[in-house]
Amino acid sequence: MGSSELTALAEEAALGGGGVTAKQAAPLAAYPDNVTVAQLLRRLPDRDLTHTELEALAAGIAHQPESWAHHVAFDGDDRVYVSLHRDAHVDVWLLCWTPENDTGWHDHDVSSGAVSVVSGELVENNLTLTHGARERRVGAGTSFSFGPDHIHRLNGAVHGSISVHTYSPPLWRMGQYAVNDAGVLRRVSLSYADELRPID
Repeated sequence: MGSSELTALAEEAALGGGGVTAKQAAPLAAYPDNVTVAQLLRRLPDRDLTHTELEALAAGIAHQPESWAHHVAFDGDDRVYVSLHRDAHVDVWLLCWTPENDTGWHDHDVSSGAVSVVSGELVENNLTLTHGARERRVGAGTSFSFGPDHIHRLNGAVHGSISVHTYSPPLWRMGQYAVNDAGVLRRVSLSYADELRPID
């Protein structure tokens, strides 16, 4: 299956490709599972990926646990995360979650992203000025995507949750958000290699 076919399948699943919120998360069954991780990576276009391509890649890798299962581990103090692939246009991460693994409010700087939940359940919060945090639960077998303007907070709803994350362009910087003692929202820039934790 070529990258254009993979993209077409992902676009159908993502209902148009403008970024799929957790509320609209597509079932992983909508993505092909007969392509190996090596084939997915070899067939990537030589450019940054679209939202639907990111979803297709994350879902395809989520369907291939033999390529990443040896990295799976859980720690309530320090979230386990492993870089599975990185090139000039995309990076892929495996994240293992417990309920204590809270990222805090953050963005992904200039990168778009996609998340495929392999097992367990993630909680995504989006901050609204009128109603505070809006919570969405994303169960195993679903995926969603977002643009670089997306600010959210993630944690594992249950111990043993696993997700595959893809970003394009690759992560270099991220922004974390907190409210200071004067009640002012501030952004702190950090490296993609740093563990996200609440700073509020």
